[in-house]
Amino acid sequence: MHKVYTNIIEISGDVITVEAEGIGYNEIAEVTTSRGTSLAQVIRLDGKKVFLQVFAGSKGISTGDKVRFLSHPMRVSCGEDLLGRIFNGSGLPLDRGPVLSQNPIDIGGPSVNPVKRIIPNKMIRTGVPMIDVFNSLVESQKLPIFSIAGEPYNELLARIAIQAEVDVIILGGMGLKYDDYLFFRDTLEKHGALPRSIFFVHTASDPTVECLLVPDISLAVAEQFALSGKRVLVLLSDMTNFCDALKEISITMEQVPSNRGYPGDLYSQLAARYEKAVDFETAGSITILAVTTMPGDDVTHPVPDNTGYITEGQFYLKNGVIEPFGSLSRLKQQVNGKTRDDHRLIMDTMIQLFASARETKEKQAMGFQMSGWDNKLLKYGLAFEQRMMSLAVNIPLEKALDLGWEILADCFEPEETGIRKALIEKFWPKK
Repeated sequence: MHKVYTNIIEISGDVITVEAEGIGYNEIAEVTTSRGTSLAQVIRLDGKKVFLQVFAGSKGISTGDKVRFLSHPMRVSCGEDLLGRIFNGSGLPLDRGPVLSQNPIDIGGPSVNPVKRIIPNKMIRTGVPMIDVFNSLVESQKLPIFSIAGEPYNELLARIAIQAEVDVIILGGMGLKYDDYLFFRDTLEKHGALPRSIFFVHTASDPTVECLLVPDISLAVAEQFALSGKRVLVLLSDMTNFCDALKEISITMEQVPSNRGYPGDLYSQLAARYEKAVDFETAGSITILAVTTMPGDDVTHPVPDNTGYITEGQFYLKNGVIEPFGSLSRLKQQVNGKTRDDHRLIMDTMIQLFASARETKEKQAMGFQMSGWDNKLLKYGLAFEQRMMSLAVNIPLEKALDLGWEILADCFEPEETGIRKALIEKFWPKK
């Protein structure tokens, strides 16, 4: 029997305070009012005082209503029946399908013991040249997409979901606009990726606490699929909304604020989620791609700043393209030596020449006279931006490498690239 408490001593926003004993952090409770029953989660313990965030909001709750603690944290159903389904941040169906209750698992558990992990060594192909060629995505990697509002980061996530060579896609949406939710659903359905996908969606109009649940639910389900041998890609958008929800609740709890009002444990909160990325030695893997929008395009903002210390690089989306000089995959060297002999060479050569093209473009803007070499660099820079950087380019890795050789051959003589003669003879396009 679960003890029922009727001594709600305070209601502040969507947080209620109850006097109770023997209650655990993150434990779930049922709050019964004259309007019905809603769930709440323990978010703070202070002696006998237990603070709960009510999922559906505190409207209609009075101090005499009943609170029953369930002696377990938030749980979500797991299994093959989730595939192709869409749920809200509490794990309830949004697609008019049946409520699932079989195989319940706790969410928010610890990350995997490092002893059970293996060194990442497998590439995930996405069909995006700026990822596959220049900053390869590696299985079990955790990578943020740094961007600003208005950039096509959700379009990029959807494209990766459609084309990534993985078994299961889990989308965790936090603070999504309803149009963005429909875009993800319709796009994946149109391209046949919905049957291998699971959505956990919190929209901007949903309760704040559900925003906090989305990463934990998504990653708990991902872990179960990975343990069964599946390669799982978790797409989270937008982690800044998740951090803002943490900030909102910490303010409600009157906690001492840290940088820009965010809670002092922001780093730990982010790390607890990102560290769920793993490649099991005898099972599957979890790879995490998470959008982080930067207010004012400020990379020193607390959210991207803390994120950068945890993750293994970043994709920097700016002006509708993945910027080569802001992006970094720290694990790319684990895989790009195993793809094709010329992969690393194309990557290094094209970026070096593009850096020179950027400098030449600045010289041109300042009115300097252009030499023949400068004109070649300007031609190359334009071709690189249009034929390689554009997100409209959608080709496999091998074709992207061939395209790299074509662009070099269109703009330079072989000896001007600095490439070894043996590789020139093997890969340089024949006229």
